[in-house]
Amino acid sequence: MAEAMKCGEQEFEVHLPAELIAAELEPNKVELPQRTAAEHIRWALDHPVDSAPLKELVKAGDKVCIVISDVTRRWQSPETYIPVLVAELEAAGVRDEDMLIISATGTHRRQTPEEHAGLVTQAVYDRITLVDHVCTDEENLAYVGTTTRGTPVWLDKRALACDKIILTGGVVYHFMAGFGGGRKSILPGISGRETIMKNHNLALNPGLGAGSNPEVRSANMNASNPVHADMMEACSMVNPTFLVNVVVNDDQEIIAAFAGNWITAHRAACDLVDRMYGVPAREKTPLVIASAGGYPKDLNFYQTIKTLCNALEVVEKDGTIILVTRSQEGFGNADTERQIAGFSTMLEREKDLRENFSIGAFIGYLFAESAEKYHMIVVTGMDQAAFGSAKIHAVKTLDEALELSRRLNGGRDLRATLMPHGANTLPKFQ
Repeated sequence: MAEAMKCGEQEFEVHLPAELIAAELEPNKVELPQRTAAEHIRWALDHPVDSAPLKELVKAGDKVCIVISDVTRRWQSPETYIPVLVAELEAAGVRDEDMLIISATGTHRRQTPEEHAGLVTQAVYDRITLVDHVCTDEENLAYVGTTTRGTPVWLDKRALACDKIILTGGVVYHFMAGFGGGRKSILPGISGRETIMKNHNLALNPGLGAGSNPEVRSANMNASNPVHADMMEACSMVNPTFLVNVVVNDDQEIIAAFAGNWITAHRAACDLVDRMYGVPAREKTPLVIASAGGYPKDLNFYQTIKTLCNALEVVEKDGTIILVTRSQEGFGNADTERQIAGFSTMLEREKDLRENFSIGAFIGYLFAESAEKYHMIVVTGMDQAAFGSAKIHAVKTLDEALELSRRLNGGRDLRATLMPHGANTLPKFQ
């Protein structure tokens, strides 16, 4: 029997004939060494990828910048690896006053002292200077060059003033950059707003009306993904000294860490994520039923973009997608809501997105664009009226969704792929 689809705290059985279920996609089982989070970090520092150990790359008198993610990435547990990293620098002779921690906020808000302490531990916060990057603070930005795609690269000059830059973060699939982590610490992490906007706009094809670029998607870190390639070029202008990236499980526990060369250590982390969550698929099907995974993964509609992007990989052309997402907090992002509910045509949405690009707006645009190409049904606590004129059908139960699918498809049940863990299972074809 098929696994139930979680929706908030509820579960819905999939009432489809067994012969119509083409596949049920589950995360892969990957055997990993059993270590504590701190032991994972220590092991990574002792076994760097394509790099000398960090203690051989820094010396007394060096000014060292550590780039960390902000509170929106707390799942990375930086409070676990930052103290270990600071202790490693200290053992190499780097003084507290020569260390600077910059939080790579990108376009996000400034953080509170309490949030800062939570990111790095109170003990580290009391010793080491920690500042937020502010993408609109032109006083603290310096121009370092322009990428081949025309992105002017403005970066936080406080990082550039240091002798060594160390990147930290976590790696997951990312629906624009292919994977998180690595070069994202620089762009968008510590980049100026103009740089971030120009880079993110590469997610759209050139020319108004051309829509989104299908190469800008999860797991694609090839040159064909212009968002990723542009980020790599910007990061290479800095040429970071070292990197520490972690991988977490569904319970947000660190299960692996990678350190060393900023390109290849990051790639090793990406490869592990792919082994865990890149799930073999044999065929595309006319129906895909995908759950975000229940509470807290489906707290809001914004978070459901991961589930949509994964479902898109395995649905047939002109097919039907049923997304199971309670979204008890509604859209969860004002820009996402504006894109979905605030416009009556895709051209209006795209024009607004090009002028006012944000991740939230792009997420809203992708939902609306996908609903134009496929029958999109969402099983949610949100009302139909919330979706405005977007072609998104909102229902309350999975049975209602299946009945609507029948009506939209000539009264018949469709061959289906089931994705009970849709937020982190990416269908991959060999």
